[in-house]
Amino acid sequence: MGKFNYPNGARVEIEDRALAHLQIVITNKLRRGESFLFSWRDDASVGHGRTAVWLNPALALSFKFNGSRTPTLNRTWTEALAITANSPGGLYLVPEPAEAESRDSVEPI
Repeated sequence: MGKFNYPNGARVEIEDRALAHLQIVITNKLRRGESFLFSWRDDASVGHGRTAVWLNPALALSFKFNGSRTPTLNRTWTEALAITANSPGGLYLVPEPAEAESRDSVEPI
């Protein structure tokens, strides 16, 4: 399990493979100077619920991976995550689709 760390102390543990895909989407948007919302469901250890953070290019974010190898990326998943990041609700983790699967239905996990 890797970790996404936000400057105010908010953090979430995310499986390394999913975190690598989120990192691609987040850094691509920030590189273009875009600000957006990123939200996730909290684990029972922090009281369930949901956390949302505003991401903008001025923030010093960190992505901490547990493993040392970069996972193989699924372009279809990266594109599905980018669709959520460009929506009014902002970026959220969606299940990994098969590489050739349609991106028309994107449901949050």
